[in-house]
Amino acid sequence: MAKIQAIRGMNDILPEQTPVWQFLESRVRDVLSAYGYQEIRMPVVEHTELFRRSIGEVTDIVEKEMYTFDDRNGDSLTLRPEGTAGCVRAAEEHGLLFNQSRRLWYTGPMFRHERPQKGRYRQFHQVGVECFGMDGPDIDAELLILTARLWQSLGLADHARLEINSIGTSEARAEYRQALVEYLGDYRSDLDPDSQRRLLVNPLRILDSKNTETQRILENAPVLDDYLDDESREHFEQLTAMLDASGVSYTVNNRLVRGLDYYGKTVFEWVTDSLGSQGTICAGGRYDGLVEQLGGRPTAAVGFAMGIERLILLLETLELVPEDVNADADIYVTAMGDAATTEAFRVSEMLRSELPGRTVVTHCGGGSFKSQMKKADRSGARVAVIIGENEINEGIVGLKYLREDGEQEQVPRDQAARHLASRLGLA
Repeated sequence: MAKIQAIRGMNDILPEQTPVWQFLESRVRDVLSAYGYQEIRMPVVEHTELFRRSIGEVTDIVEKEMYTFDDRNGDSLTLRPEGTAGCVRAAEEHGLLFNQSRRLWYTGPMFRHERPQKGRYRQFHQVGVECFGMDGPDIDAELLILTARLWQSLGLADHARLEINSIGTSEARAEYRQALVEYLGDYRSDLDPDSQRRLLVNPLRILDSKNTETQRILENAPVLDDYLDDESREHFEQLTAMLDASGVSYTVNNRLVRGLDYYGKTVFEWVTDSLGSQGTICAGGRYDGLVEQLGGRPTAAVGFAMGIERLILLLETLELVPEDVNADADIYVTAMGDAATTEAFRVSEMLRSELPGRTVVTHCGGGSFKSQMKKADRSGARVAVIIGENEINEGIVGLKYLREDGEQEQVPRDQAARHLASRLGLA
């Protein structure tokens, strides 16, 4: 009988990999908590109409990439391709936005049927941050400042750069869109196929094209900045002043846009040169029109999303994952003989009680002293606790420091935790 394998582009995250995920997620959680952001958890399945109304019917995501199916009641449901729409739906449905501001974040899997490649999968994971009810540039600045702090926490500060832009109001973009279409119409046959299609349905996305010939054509195209309304221009000037005062470096990229109509004013991307073509590691902007578009009251909103797989790939590429992240244990307790096995459980529980937060692995399954010590070493533990008949009779434990040269120590059993805390700084 043939073995059943995982669906292409939907990967298992194995025990050897999860410590890096936990490391990244803990750093994200710590930074967001420090800024007062609250976690929200939404379903991975939503009504298809949610994404059609938020993302738009004429987009690659809705037309080609969504996993959509009819359930037994005949309702059209979709595995979420992104998190913002679901977060807005949840916040509006549960009254979180009524006469109040909110700072929310979430993490979890998203689903898009696109060609799998390194760092990009059909089931992928994101961290999303969404802020509601604050219309000034100060909350835009906060999002960028806290993200810069996250890069510092991860050791990525020198490997991520910020690009920002203002795309103005919908009225300003409509005027610019018309000018861009008129300009590009003269070069239609010279554009790459994707840009020819976008010229009809979403011409601003042509500015994102990676095609060199299209970029050459765009060199003399109208610039969005020339069409900005005064309010958007002032908003952007205040934002850049706040970033300057906070020491966050940035580049103004006049060709940076977001592909969905509900975005306005501030847009941004954090990009890296260390992943080749997979350069964007975080992207977002203001979407003041989305809550109303989904049936709520007009509500100011801004947010971003970052891809976890891509960030992990960046950390591993740059060898920025701390060595101890991949250790399965701090302490490995071995046992030689049946009586020692019983004693090992007693000692292990004592160590867990007296050294909270530390991982104590108790050897199970028997085996020779040599084989147990090999497993202790492979666990990544810094010390092996050795228990045999002599140790039981004398009320002691043996301690072998696996990452250091030196002789085995022997200490009284009831002093083992205190001794280890002092010797290894485990307290």
